[in-house]
Amino acid sequence: MGGPLGAIIGRYPSAGDGDQGPAAGVITHDRKCRDLPFLLLLAAFWVAMILNSSFGFNQGNPLRLTYGLDYKGNICGSRHGDPDLRELDVRYWINPNQVYQSGLKGSQINLPDAKAICLMECPLPAEDGLNFVCDYPEGDIRLSVDDWIDRDYDYFEYLTPHMRNSSLQLQGPCYPVIFPSVNVYWSCQFIARPSNVSLKHWQQMGGVSIDENMLIDKTIHNAINSKSAVLKRYVADIGKSWPVLIVCGGLLPLFLSVIWLLMIRYFVAGMPWITVVLFNVLLISVTMFFYIKAGWIGSDPLTVVIGESDPYVSIGGREINHLHVAAVLMTIIMIIAFLTSIAIVRRILIAKSVLKVAAKVIGEVQALIIFPTMPYFILAIFYVFWFSATLHLFSSGQVLRNECNTDCCSYDLKLGKVNCDNCCGYSVHYTHHIGIAILFHLFGCYWATQFFLACSSTVIAGSVASYYWARGEISHDIPFRTVISSVKRLLRYSLGSVALGSLTVSIVEWVRFILESVRRRLKLVDYARESCFGKTLSSSSQCCLGCVDWTIRSVSRNGYIMIAITGKGFCKASVLATGLIMNNILRIGKVNVIGDVILLLGKLCVSLMSALFAFLMLDTHRYKSAHNKISSPLVPVLVSWALGYVVAKLFFAVVEMSIETIILSFCQDAEEHEGNAREACGKSVSVVLIDMHNCSLDDKIRISLEAQVVEQAVEVASKKKSGKNNNKNGEGAEKGKRPPTAFFLFMSDFRKEYKAEHPDNKSVSVVAKEGGEKWKSMSDEDKKPYFDKAAELKAEYHNGERSDENNVGGNAGEQEVDRSAPLTDEDAQEDEDGAEEEEEKNELDDDI
Repeated sequence: MGGPLGAIIGRYPSAGDGDQGPAAGVITHDRKCRDLPFLLLLAAFWVAMILNSSFGFNQGNPLRLTYGLDYKGNICGSRHGDPDLRELDVRYWINPNQVYQSGLKGSQINLPDAKAICLMECPLPAEDGLNFVCDYPEGDIRLSVDDWIDRDYDYFEYLTPHMRNSSLQLQGPCYPVIFPSVNVYWSCQFIARPSNVSLKHWQQMGGVSIDENMLIDKTIHNAINSKSAVLKRYVADIGKSWPVLIVCGGLLPLFLSVIWLLMIRYFVAGMPWITVVLFNVLLISVTMFFYIKAGWIGSDPLTVVIGESDPYVSIGGREINHLHVAAVLMTIIMIIAFLTSIAIVRRILIAKSVLKVAAKVIGEVQALIIFPTMPYFILAIFYVFWFSATLHLFSSGQVLRNECNTDCCSYDLKLGKVNCDNCCGYSVHYTHHIGIAILFHLFGCYWATQFFLACSSTVIAGSVASYYWARGEISHDIPFRTVISSVKRLLRYSLGSVALGSLTVSIVEWVRFILESVRRRLKLVDYARESCFGKTLSSSSQCCLGCVDWTIRSVSRNGYIMIAITGKGFCKASVLATGLIMNNILRIGKVNVIGDVILLLGKLCVSLMSALFAFLMLDTHRYKSAHNKISSPLVPVLVSWALGYVVAKLFFAVVEMSIETIILSFCQDAEEHEGNAREACGKSVSVVLIDMHNCSLDDKIRISLEAQVVEQAVEVASKKKSGKNNNKNGEGAEKGKRPPTAFFLFMSDFRKEYKAEHPDNKSVSVVAKEGGEKWKSMSDEDKKPYFDKAAELKAEYHNGERSDENNVGGNAGEQEVDRSAPLTDEDAQEDEDGAEEEEEKNELDDDI
C-alpha cells in the first residue's frame, strides 16, 4: 500500500521524515497535477457549452414554446411582429372550412397552412346575429390595431362590395364566427356545435356552405396534444414557474439541509427516527397531491390542470395521462418505502452510532457546515445560465414558409385583390444539428452537476482526512484551516482527476439512459413483447445496467476520498479504495450500509418537501391565469424535486463523506500497522469503529475511558455541588460517594496548574485531553503518589461499606479504580484476575 498516509495528508511525519516536525504545516510533498488530459477536456467542454448556448440565444425565442404563429409568420404575443402583437397572444383559425379540410385523410392542406391570426381572446358567435373576425387592418382599411381590437376585430361594414363578395366566399378579409371556441393552451379550440342563429344569417347573406363535421374540433385538438406541442409546453412551464424553482428548488432545500446538519450535530440520537417518519409522511402527502391533480380525488380533473376558465379539453389529453402515470408510480414507491421503513426499524440503532461519527467530525471541523454554500452558489449561477439557454435552444430554428400544393385564395389588403399565390403558412423548421445541440446541452448539465458535487466531496474528504491523520497536533487549526487547505489541494493538483471521475459517471449514466430508451422501443415490437426470451433478456439487461451504475458511483465516491488522502490520479485512487473495501467488506458493510439508507431517506425528505411546496405554490391563482398559466404542474414539480435533491446531496455529503473517509482512513491505518492497529486504536474516533479492528482489550478499554473523561468530570463536579447543597455539614455527601481514581486525583491537581497557565481557556475537553496526554507520558515513579492516595481512599471506602448490608457500591468502586489505571503499564495490572478482565470486556461491548 506504499508509505504511511499520515506523511502525505497531515502533520503526522513518517519514519523517514525525522527532521519534519509538527510545525511543518500540512505536508503536500509527493503530490502533482494528475489526469491533465481530462483537465484540458474539461476546459474544452466549458468552451463548447458557451458556444452551444450562444447559438441558442441567437436563434431561439422562448415565446415560440407557448404561442403559435399567424399566417404571416409572426409569433403571437410578440412586440416585434407586423403588426405589433404584444397583447394578441391567442391563435385563431379564421377559415373553418380550411380547418375541416386539413383533418381529412389525403388532403393537400395541413393545419399550419390554414389561415390564422392572433387575437386577445377567442371570439364567440352572436346570440341574435352574425359576428365577423377580420384580418389585420392595413391597405385601404384605415383603422389602427387598437381600434380594430375595440371593434371586436370586425370592420365588415367598411368593406367595399368587392371585399364583401370575397368574404362571403370565405376568401376574406372578413370571416364569419359560426363555431364557438375556447382558449386551450393559447389556441382557440373549436367546438363542433355551430350557432344556428349565426349559421342562418350567414346563409341568408349568400355565404358559401360551411362544414359542420366533428372533424373540425378534432383536428385542432390533435394538433394541440401532439408530442412536440406537449414537449414545448412542458419546457415553457419551466420558464413561467421560475419563482417556484428559485424558492422550492433553491432556497427551501438550502434551509432544510442546513437545519438537518445542525440537528445531526446537536441531536444525533433522534435524527434517524425523525428522518424515517418524516420521509413516509412526505411521501404520502406528495402521492395525495398527484391523486388530486390527476382528478382521482376531487370533483373535476380539468380545473386543477388548466384552470376553471378552460372547460373544453378531452379527458384523454396527454397532460392528464402523464399525471395518472405519475400517481401510480408514486403509489408503488410509497408502498415500498413504507414496508422498507418497517423492516429497518431494528437497524436504526446502528445508524445512530454511525451518525455519531459524523457529528463528532462536524463538531471538530466546524467549517464543514458552511463550506457547501460555496459550491451551492456556483451551482445556482450555473443553473440560471443553463435553464435560460435551454429555453432558447428548444425554441431555436428558422421560421420558414411551408411548401404546399393547395389551391386556395385569400384577399390581400395591401394589393387590394384576391391573391392565390401565397396560401402556405409558416412553421418553425428544425435541423438535425439543433437536436445534437440539445443533447449536448443536457449531457453538459449532468456532467457539470457531477463535477461540482465531486469537487465538494473531495474537499470534504480532504478536510476530514486531515482531521483524522493530525493526531490532535493541529487542534487549534482544525475548524477552518483543514477546509481551506483541502480546497487549495483540489485546485492545485486534483481537478483533472475529479473531472475524469465525474465524466465516467456521466458517460455510464447516459449509456444506461440510451440503452433503456432502446429497450422501451423494443417493447413496441410484437416479437419482443411476446417472447419469453425477450422479456428475460430485457429484465436481466436492465438489472445489470443498474448494478454497473451503482458500482461506478460507489467506486467514484471512494476514489474521491483516496484522491483527497493520497493525491493519486482517479484510476489509481479508485483501485486503492476498492482494495481497502474488498479487504474490509464485512466490517465496512456492518457499520455503513444502514447509515447510507438513513442519509438517502434524509435527501429524499428534503427533495419531497421541495416538491410538496412546489405543488402548493403552483396551485395558486398566479399560475392558473393570464400569461403565467402553466399547462401542467408535473414538470415544475419534478424539476423542483431534482434541484432539491442536488442541494440536499451537496450538504448531506458532509455527513456521508465524513463517515466514509473516517472508515477508509481507519482501514488504511490498520493495514499500515499489519493488522494490530495499536496506533489506529489510539486515534480519537467513534467507539463504533473500534470493533472493526483487532485492537487489544487494553486499547479498547483505554479509548472507551478517554472518551468518557469529559462526561465523568462533569458528572463528578455536578455531584459534588449537589452534595454541598443538600448536606450542610458535608457528612451525608461523603458517605455514599465512591473514592476517586488515581487518574482523577491527578486531574484534580492538573486542572489547577493548567488553569493557572491558561486562564483564558474555558473548554473542559481541552483540559481533559491535555491531562490524558501528560498522564500517559508520566513514569511509574511519578504516578506512584496518586496510586497510593487512591488505594488509601479505597481502603477507607471499603471499611465504611462493610457495616452496610449492601456492598455492591464497594465492588463498583474497586472496579472503577482498576479501570482508571494506565492499562498500558503491565505492572499495574498483574494483580487483576481473569474474572475482572472478562467483566471489563462485557462492559465495553455494551458501550459499543
